Amino acid sequence: MAQYSIQFKASVRKDLRKIPKKDVQKILTKVESLVDNPLPPQAEKLSGDDKYRIRQGNYRILYQIEDDILLITVVKVGHRRDVYR
Repeated sequence: MAQYSIQFKASVRKDLRKIPKKDVQKILTKVESLVDNPLPPQAEKLSGDDKYRIRQGNYRILYQIEDDILLITVVKVGHRRDVYR
């Protein structure tokens, strides 16, 4: 299976600044694990949208998969109480 490349929306950088550094490292590790398997067992498809989410502690990572060009776009990262707004 081919490896996917990862792209971050510009707003994700701003999202990551609000998160403690120890949690940011865990989040980035989780995102990098998507390169080999963009749909791990814990990933869930969001209803009414073509996005997926994975959990890392109290934080959620929302991303889109473009299979035709092997690209994962991280759309939003945030605390579980705020990320879906």
